[in-house]
Amino acid sequence: MKRTWYARLLDVLFPPKCPFCGCVLNEPGVCPKCEKTLPWIEEHLCERKVGQSVCAAPLWYEESVRRALLHLKFHYAPGAAEPLGQLVARCAAEHFSGEFDVVTWVPVSRKRLRRRGYDQARLLAESACRCWDTKPVALLEKTEDNPAQSTLTEAAARRANVLGVYRALPGAAGRRILLIDDICTTGATLGECVRELYAAGAKDVVCAAVALSREKKVHKNTEE
Repeated sequence: MKRTWYARLLDVLFPPKCPFCGCVLNEPGVCPKCEKTLPWIEEHLCERKVGQSVCAAPLWYEESVRRALLHLKFHYAPGAAEPLGQLVARCAAEHFSGEFDVVTWVPVSRKRLRRRGYDQARLLAESACRCWDTKPVALLEKTEDNPAQSTLTEAAARRANVLGVYRALPGAAGRRILLIDDICTTGATLGECVRELYAAGAKDVVCAAVALSREKKVHKNTEE
């Protein structure tokens, strides 16, 4: 992936770091030590059904992966999205090669965007798309600032919490879509977004995330 002069300048001023251990790297990515020790998902468990679709992820949501994603979402660390998005791109290419022609993301609400300063799923999608020399397209918007999914532990409550809070934007009809998010726990959020995209005429939707939750019990501070 060719990097622009501006990106290289930022690397000099703010050296890229491994999102999992914080060691300084020559370019955005994951350090060799973490590559060997991360909780990679076994091949036969990499995909999880989410509503009418399936979500693939490279990592389990635990240990250093959990810390990295919480840092990205709640501690103003947008730089972590670049290497994490590269992992999402690699996973999507392995599982869904040739199955999508446009990339989008699960959006946060306007209120949460103002508070956080960025949409972490959009940053992940942008990073993944740089691996393919393309750009993601906004195909969804969040119409309500509903309670965070992390406050709910029951799958049924999480499904009810996201029902009707997303709306498809023009452009989904006839498209084969890769939908990107940071974490897939129960799959309620991704499932609702997939439903909206299909209702808007999408031809096909597949999903990818950085991590899947291994346990049935939902961790606090996971989604949004």
